[in-house]
Amino acid sequence: MSPEQHPTPISDKDLSSDEKSRRRLESTGYFSHLDLHFAAFMERLDGRGQADIFLAAALVSRCNRAGHVCADLTVYAGQKIPGVGDIGCPALKDWLKLLENSPVVGRPEEFKPLILDHGQRLYLQRYWKYENLLARALLNRAAKAPFVDPAGVRANLARLFPDQSPSLEVNWQKVAAAVAACKGFCVISGGPGTGKTTTIARIMALLLSLEPGLAGRIALAAPTGKAADRMGAAIRQAKLNMDCPEEVRRHIPEAAATIHRLLGTIPDSPYFRHHSENPLPVSLAIVDEASMVDLALLAKLVQALPDEARLILVGDRNQLASVEAGAVLGDICGPADQNLFSKDFADYLDQITGSPLSACAIAPWDNTLGDCIVRLQHNYRFPGDGSFAAVGGAIRQGDGQAAFEALLSADSAVLTRQPLPPPADLERELTATVIGEYCSGLAGSDPRTALLGLNRFRLLCALREGPYGVVAINRLVEKILYKAGLISSPGGWYAGRLIMVTANDYHLRLFNGDIGMALPDPLENSELRVFFQGGDGLLRKFHPARLTAHETAFAVTVHKSQGSEYDGVLLLLPAHDAPVLTRELVYTGLTRARSHAAVWTDEAVFQSAVSRRVERFSGLGNGFWQVK
Repeated sequence: MSPEQHPTPISDKDLSSDEKSRRRLESTGYFSHLDLHFAAFMERLDGRGQADIFLAAALVSRCNRAGHVCADLTVYAGQKIPGVGDIGCPALKDWLKLLENSPVVGRPEEFKPLILDHGQRLYLQRYWKYENLLARALLNRAAKAPFVDPAGVRANLARLFPDQSPSLEVNWQKVAAAVAACKGFCVISGGPGTGKTTTIARIMALLLSLEPGLAGRIALAAPTGKAADRMGAAIRQAKLNMDCPEEVRRHIPEAAATIHRLLGTIPDSPYFRHHSENPLPVSLAIVDEASMVDLALLAKLVQALPDEARLILVGDRNQLASVEAGAVLGDICGPADQNLFSKDFADYLDQITGSPLSACAIAPWDNTLGDCIVRLQHNYRFPGDGSFAAVGGAIRQGDGQAAFEALLSADSAVLTRQPLPPPADLERELTATVIGEYCSGLAGSDPRTALLGLNRFRLLCALREGPYGVVAINRLVEKILYKAGLISSPGGWYAGRLIMVTANDYHLRLFNGDIGMALPDPLENSELRVFFQGGDGLLRKFHPARLTAHETAFAVTVHKSQGSEYDGVLLLLPAHDAPVLTRELVYTGLTRARSHAAVWTDEAVFQSAVSRRVERFSGLGNGFWQVK
């Protein structure tokens, strides 16, 4: 919303009594029916006929739907509502006075439908509760220092993290393990290829060596079933190459669950079986892909952990935030993009890791949380001077021009850019890529081999709708494959159809993001069955009619690709700029690739996307880092 000099505040007649104004607000699409019904309810409870209460409540509801935890009134005060030129928000001072005197608005710790904090942020009551609960819980854990024998930590770190790269001044994986041992809370952030899963496995070996009582009391979790399967498979692989006693290796868990499943979902209820009164029977919880976890879910997980349990969050702070409200990992990691520790803790880490941390930058703040955060910086997959590193670094910095220039000069075997074709030419331009990447997976009849083949590559889209959205691109892929004789139908169910589950089904144990493939089943008279491979490597099959929410998945949105990796990706950005195009989206799309990626985009759209970042209203970061 762009500022205006003299917006007209909403009058009582406009919103309290005049249905025409309500319909005008509704017709713009800026507010949903839910926003307006909630606002009308708050206005009735307020009982004073104040239209600006209506508007404040509608904005809170809209912000929550858009992924914000709250509405920052300083952003909206004195501005117009898009599409309704003469209806606008009041001046901040007047608005705050009105809200402070409203019976439906409370101050922090009061039990009112809406909460106004001291930073002029307005919350739905439950989201204020989630944010406050999470902030207190994490700060309490960050302040705890579980007793560990420094000599034991030093000896185990030396064995588990041998210094294999003399060129590295600091082995940040080793530092992360030391922090996890010495703190009740730890965050490990790093991009793909920085060794996050390897570090997780070695942390478990370290802690089991120091505390044998942890055996059987470690929980591995991720926000989606797909991410949980990948986490388990990666830990199984990492265990093979660790220098640790066989007894320790045997007790490192391999099975990861979704956070919902770990907490114990209650059907048709927002509550879980495990909570503060019935905590999880664990002493260590590790959550992978933490950037995808929303505020409410992480608050409920923290509430369900015993007070003495360690919590480790692992993820990439530069990726897209959760679909639901909050950007929790980014809020926790704070403003710095480098490792900063307090002087005393840096000296302690020096002693037990042998790394010269005290020579690194010392934190300019006195913040207990800062000592719990480690950023993995060395990329073992892509060299520091390589194409992916150059483009990714420029994207993270928000430098669209530098990112585009790095893209143009990248090694063509690794990273390529092509101008976006017009919609009429998409079929011709995509044909060679689609047939080349998908034909091997469609050629065989063995489900495991076919799934492996089809999951080596993915088309990634920024949008769902439009000529460059996943709906249109999936239809186009099916058309190409049908014309090439690789599938028997350009739509519906056919042998070779790749699908993605789009909602959790706890009865079938299929979860949002799970990928399956339809193939003839020789055990069922060659009728089609949809095959899924779990993280344990076992295949499961279902009749297509048993599946609930799902969609074709030769192309998926970047959001849906989170938690996945492919050998190669083709990222399609649309022809015109849109608010959803951000540096986090571009970065997430490109970093799904293990070895090669292509980007089809126009220069202006690419640079605009990289220059824009996801902004989510929240008080969590301010509470942790006292951001002014």
